[in-house]
Amino acid sequence: MLSRFARITSRQREIVEVVLRNGWGYMRQLLTGRKAGEPVLPPPAVLRNILVELGPVYVKLGQLLSTRPDLLPAAYIDALSDLQANVPPVAWVQVEMLLEEQFADRELEEIFTAIDREPVAAGSIAQIHRATLARGREVAVKIQRPDLDRLVARDIELIKLAADLVASTEFGRTYDIVELANEFAESLQAELNFTQEAKHTDRLRQNLADSRWFEGERLAIPEVIWEVTTDKVLVLEWLEGTSLLSAEMSGKPEAVQKERKAIARLLLRAFFQQICLDGFFHADPHPGNLFYLQGGQIALLDCGMVGNLDPRTQDILVELLLAISTLDSQRCARLILKLSPPETPIRLVSLQNDLTRLLRRYAGVSLAQLNFGQLFYEVLEAARKNQIRVPGNLGLCAKALANLEGVGRSLDPEFDVVAEIRPLATDLLQEQVLGNRPLTTALRALLDIRALSLQSPYQFGLILERFANDTLQWNLSLRELDPLRKSLDDSANRLSFSIVVGALIIGAATIATPDPTSHLFWVGNALFIAASVLGVWLLVEIIRSGGPK
Repeated sequence: MLSRFARITSRQREIVEVVLRNGWGYMRQLLTGRKAGEPVLPPPAVLRNILVELGPVYVKLGQLLSTRPDLLPAAYIDALSDLQANVPPVAWVQVEMLLEEQFADRELEEIFTAIDREPVAAGSIAQIHRATLARGREVAVKIQRPDLDRLVARDIELIKLAADLVASTEFGRTYDIVELANEFAESLQAELNFTQEAKHTDRLRQNLADSRWFEGERLAIPEVIWEVTTDKVLVLEWLEGTSLLSAEMSGKPEAVQKERKAIARLLLRAFFQQICLDGFFHADPHPGNLFYLQGGQIALLDCGMVGNLDPRTQDILVELLLAISTLDSQRCARLILKLSPPETPIRLVSLQNDLTRLLRRYAGVSLAQLNFGQLFYEVLEAARKNQIRVPGNLGLCAKALANLEGVGRSLDPEFDVVAEIRPLATDLLQEQVLGNRPLTTALRALLDIRALSLQSPYQFGLILERFANDTLQWNLSLRELDPLRKSLDDSANRLSFSIVVGALIIGAATIATPDPTSHLFWVGNALFIAASVLGVWLLVEIIRSGGPK
């Protein structure tokens, strides 16, 4: 581990300087190799400043942590939620060199007839330039910052090293900090691969093209221009519009207000489909990624951060959203435990009590005034307080929902998330029970019942026959019995050993004689000595193990 430190000494020194300047004692001890004990976070504002100063990789780490209310308290989530790197755009000379490297087999003039040298947007990973393809199509060119992959690899190594050091603490074991570091590394590596982002964009475009819950033609996802897209350059169709919240919609005030209400409803339904039906969703729908186009469509941009949910998690999530909307603390607690890994300690009563206290605060709040995204965050935070791990993508869901709710309330102050979610969740639950075709589902169930009724007499007769012939075997496997079995084995061994020691003492007393010339005299003494040594050893073992068992 020290050799790994040696390879990144200069960066380590830079991080230590930033940490010292901002006053985070725990991380200073950790990076300088001293014993640090249990992790102690700096105040939220200090942590935010440290991450910004450390650069793009740590900004991305902060953005990931802002989606994990199951790991951090609410104050940290708030501080990290709108974290952005203060990164100036890369000079055009460097951008042009990267483009020439990516399209080494062609001249840039053959691909782009024009490209704006000033970026329209710049971030910690890439910057976007407007350009025109050779065939005249307007496009947005997303170009990765030069040499970023080397910087990311260096910082990820440091983050993994810090995770290894924290892993031995109670915090590291409870939240599997090594797995969290690996998850972040995989997420960041995927975000650096623009081909992967292009695939995400295409998949989202296909999923949202049609829906039974909203008009698919009202949503616009930019088309990927695959023939000029590489791992470090992503080319998308140019969508002309303005940021949704600052867009000026034409028409009478009543018509504009009606349009804004319709947009808020459209966005929530589109994301509910992504999360609960498709299991693949855009994880960063903040206002900067939502545009109002000239034709009245709503564009969803930047698919660099996406989330995936397996079918089981989707089903439980639908029930959880309904339970939260009805303030049902008992059902919330049971569903959260169903989402946690099998090895998670069962803290049902404690979790239920915390959720009851939490949801009681919202009992007098009308549904229209309920901040549902914030409530979802607080439910996940209650799981964290009870050391219950939940899938990390639930944090992404909570963040997406909170962003959408904020956008919806900006468009329509009376926007009611619960009223919109309930019919959709009920529709999904009905589909889970009956399927898309209720008659087909009922007929399939009848066929299963018929097959069961035909097979049951034979199977029951087979069980009786094996029982009568003593060939019926039961395979019973109970978890967590190994410690009990070991304890019983130790107790039995000590009991047997005690009987042996007692037998030696009785035997020695039986053959004891005062005549030192007799052979029995020496045999008796030898037995007494052996019994004494073994008895003392047994006593020491019992004391070392914490007393008799």
